[in-house]
Amino acid sequence: MSIVDAQVHIWGPDTPERPWPVHAGSDRPIPPHLPEPLTAEALLREMDALGIDRVILVPPSWEGYRNDLVLTAAARYPDRFGAVGRFDVAAPDARQQLELWMQQPGMLGLQLTFQIPLYEIPLLEGRVDWVWPVAEKAGIPIHVYAPHRHLHLFDRTAERHPGLKFVINHFGLTGREKDAAAFKEFDRLLALARRPNIAVKASCMPFYTTEAYPFPSLQPYLRRVYDAFGPRRLFWGTDLSRLPCSWREGLTFFTEEIPWLTPEDKAWIMGRAICAWHGWDLP
Repeated sequence: MSIVDAQVHIWGPDTPERPWPVHAGSDRPIPPHLPEPLTAEALLREMDALGIDRVILVPPSWEGYRNDLVLTAAARYPDRFGAVGRFDVAAPDARQQLELWMQQPGMLGLQLTFQIPLYEIPLLEGRVDWVWPVAEKAGIPIHVYAPHRHLHLFDRTAERHPGLKFVINHFGLTGREKDAAAFKEFDRLLALARRPNIAVKASCMPFYTTEAYPFPSLQPYLRRVYDAFGPRRLFWGTDLSRLPCSWREGLTFFTEEIPWLTPEDKAWIMGRAICAWHGWDLP
């Protein structure tokens, strides 16, 4: 069974040569998940120790719209890393960037983030709508980080653009609420299952519970997504730098603690499905 983590951030330090952007409404950058940068080489060492074959690298928000580190890692270790890059929809050359997006070596898709009120304004005002037909034509899978209350917008878009693939990050969980409070609008995610061009990342789940490993209260939510989307549209991942547990526990929660997943289910969820979705061939 090939194991592929659907989302991990790597980043560099905030330096004068490579400064992090100042967060809008503040005089400083967004705080990182961890005090020290996480590098591709550090990930490789842990991947080898845990038997994780591949990772999809996503730049974190505090680095702005830079994709240099994830693309460098994907070019250096193409059998281990793929990149899903961040994109400024308001950039002067945004359309040209998007048309050429998949020509970047190692690039597997696009990350759009609408998880806080400041970021959701372009989505709600329709300033992102031009992206959908361009991405559909260019064959760019789009990873979406958006709260449950906005997921109906992607239901409509997926219907209008059946050739455009979406991946919903973290089960649509975006806040800091835990347990039942975090899942109070969970049915809005399940409604998307009727669109065959929408898949879901089962990523960052331990962050949304106050329970310790093996997180028994998360299993019913996972089962509902499994029943709705099936194992071929359900992708294991961790968002490692936000995990309240070890990477090993994030992995074995799926591989050892969920008795109703069959070996074939696990093969799809743990790596085969996300590689197929992105056309990233497994060895």
